[in-house]
Amino acid sequence: MATSKDVRENVKKYYGSRLESSSDLQTSAASCSLSRSSVPRSVTEALSLVHPEVTKRFFGCGLPFPAKLEGCRVLDLGSGSGRDCYAFSKLVGPSGHVTGVDMTEELITVSRQYIEYHQKMFGYEEPNVTFVHGYMEKLSEAGIQSDSMDVVLSNCVICLCPDKKTVLQQAYNVLKEGGELYFSDMYASSVVPDHMKQDAVLWGEGMGGSLFWQDLISLACSVGFSTPHLVSSSHITVHNCELKAKAGDIRYASGTYRLFKLPKTPLMAKATVTYKGTVADFPDQLEFDSTHCFKKGAAVEVNGEMAAILQSSRFSTDFHIQMLESDSESTPQFQCCHLNPFLLADKLGSSVKQCSKTSK
Repeated sequence: MATSKDVRENVKKYYGSRLESSSDLQTSAASCSLSRSSVPRSVTEALSLVHPEVTKRFFGCGLPFPAKLEGCRVLDLGSGSGRDCYAFSKLVGPSGHVTGVDMTEELITVSRQYIEYHQKMFGYEEPNVTFVHGYMEKLSEAGIQSDSMDVVLSNCVICLCPDKKTVLQQAYNVLKEGGELYFSDMYASSVVPDHMKQDAVLWGEGMGGSLFWQDLISLACSVGFSTPHLVSSSHITVHNCELKAKAGDIRYASGTYRLFKLPKTPLMAKATVTYKGTVADFPDQLEFDSTHCFKKGAAVEVNGEMAAILQSSRFSTDFHIQMLESDSESTPQFQCCHLNPFLLADKLGSSVKQCSKTSK
């Protein structure tokens, strides 16, 4: 059986040498990032300003761009060529800072080449992006301090890591209290069997290492995070016939979730919350996730965990929060259909269709 070290080396080779551009991928995962509608103008603009050579080697599967990043300290796990980092660089502004960490030296080299280009493009006096060669399972060894980040983001890389619990734990550790893990990843419709995990190409494409989506919920809670909130999803089309046959009945989806690091003893009580309309790009309503849309001036009752999230996170000043009675049922039971990326993708009709490719 392949060790974690073997898996990492295979992924390094796959993304550092074998793949020259996103068109070389054998699934539609990278295209899923374009399927989400109503992308804020600031995000669209930031992405459009990223150097074409950086975008060319983008292998993500979603749009992990949460609102209200101005002035934040952001960490991008598995930053790759740096596409998202440079877009975040624009969104956090000169007072914020973005750190990208990746284990593939070739991609770190590519990303570092364009620091000065984007600094000048955005009109910053100093660069606000740093790229670090390291492992997302070992963030302290990469120089990332505990309780130092406002937001941790990643785009279709946790599925490439064999030890997902450690990745989530490391993300939790480096976040400040009230901080957020907001990430897109590939998920499987059922538990991926061991024989698929041994296939280097299946793993490199994210198929061999995808979590069964329900396992994310239990893993996140086990390391201390809040219950994940599903933001968006798309079906993933496997357009290589050989890989599709290997996957059998397993289906794949791209899902974007957000998780929060709550205070150690959060006040878990229901609350009535009213959005002030103060988040940039969202003057009329703030779509927090696929089930929570807060309209300006409209009072909404939320459960204890959501109230704790809004109170402790960077969104605290954007809501009027009136606490209600103690919420003994605030810890959600495992009724999680609303967190299923496959059901949401069905509802949205978000599926990326691709022409078939032959194996290389």
